[in-house]
Amino acid sequence: MTWIVEFDDAAAKELRRLDRQTQCSILRYLRERIATDEDPHRFGKPLSRRRVGLWRYRIRDYRVICNIEDDKLIVLVLRVGHRKDIYE
Repeated sequence: MTWIVEFDDAAAKELRRLDRQTQCSILRYLRERIATDEDPHRFGKPLSRRRVGLWRYRIRDYRVICNIEDDKLIVLVLRVGHRKDIYE
């Protein structure tokens, strides 16, 4: 079964605010590495403290914060932003 990547409304809005090249890089990363038949945990890193249970993916200087729903095979993107701003 293939994993499905879905965007939260706020994350979609954050993605639209980025420049076109960055948007394409992030979407390509999610399409080619995460939305596949393999485990999406292999590229990400689990977060800690206030964000326990969430995962982050690094795409150049940007971060994508996700909730991985293993039982439904869904990766829900919650935040998209530059690494200096994303964890605030």
